[in-house]
Amino acid sequence: MAYGLLKGKRGIISGALDENSIAWKVALKAKEEGATFVLTNAPIAMRMGAINDLAKQCDAEIIPADATSLEDIENLFTKSTEILGGKIDFVLHSIGMSLNVRKGKSYGDLNYEWFQKGVDISALSLHKFLQVAEKLDAINDWGSVVALSYIAAQRTYSFYNDMAEAKAMLESIARSYGYRYGKAKSVRVNTISQSPTKTKAGSGIEGFDAFYDFAEKMSPLGNASADDCANYAITLFSDLTRFVTMQNLYHDGGYSSTGISEELVTMIQQQAQQQQ
Repeated sequence: MAYGLLKGKRGIISGALDENSIAWKVALKAKEEGATFVLTNAPIAMRMGAINDLAKQCDAEIIPADATSLEDIENLFTKSTEILGGKIDFVLHSIGMSLNVRKGKSYGDLNYEWFQKGVDISALSLHKFLQVAEKLDAINDWGSVVALSYIAAQRTYSFYNDMAEAKAMLESIARSYGYRYGKAKSVRVNTISQSPTKTKAGSGIEGFDAFYDFAEKMSPLGNASADDCANYAITLFSDLTRFVTMQNLYHDGGYSSTGISEELVTMIQQQAQQQQ
C-alpha cells in the first residue's frame, strides 16, 4: 500500500546493482510513494548490473558517477537538479567496497593502498556527496540524506575485515556533517545499520551464510529484509522524521540489543549433550 509519503519530492539514489540490492528496493518504494529521482552508480558497477531495467521501471534517468571523484559528484548534483526541475529532497548513499575482502586478504595482511581505496569509496564518498551538495546548495531545507551502515562499526566481526573501519568512519561523517548541515539548512543526515542481507555485496563475504543464520536466531523479530529496509529509508526521507538526524539507526530485528537468544542457548545445550 502506498501512502504518498514522498509525493512531489526529488531525489538521488546510488548503488542499485540488481534486484536484490537495498538501493534497488528503495528506488521501487520511492517511485511507489510518489517521488521522482535519478539513479547513479560507478561506470564499472553499471556494466555489472541491471540498472537500466530499474530505470525503465521507475521512469528515472541514470547519471554515471565515480563516488570518489569530486568532478563526477558535482556533475551528478548539477544534472540531477536540471533533470528533476529543482533542488533535491533526499539522497540514498548505498556505496561500499573493500578490495581486501574481495581479494581474500586477512585483517593482519592488509594491502594498505586497497584499504585507503576502500575507505575513500565506502566512507569519504559520503563526505564528498555532502560537501558538494552544500557548496552547490543542491538540497532543499529539511532534506534527508541516508547512508547504509553495519553493526561491525561498533562490534568486531572478523569476516568483515577493513570494511568495519570504513563503516565506523561513515557513521562519524554522518554525525559531523549532520550537525553542520542541520545548522545551515535543517538537512538531516542518518545511517541505517541493517541486518545481514542477501545482496551481491553481502553474499560475497566469507562465512556470510553461517552468520546470516546466526543473526536470524539472535534477533527476536528475525533478520530484516531488503524490502523492509527500503520501507525504513522511505520514512527517513519523508516529512514524518523531520527531527531525526545524526543517528545510527539499527534496523536488525532486535539483534543489536540481544545478548543471547533462547534459541541459541537451546542449540548449544543440545550440542553439548550430543558430545557427552
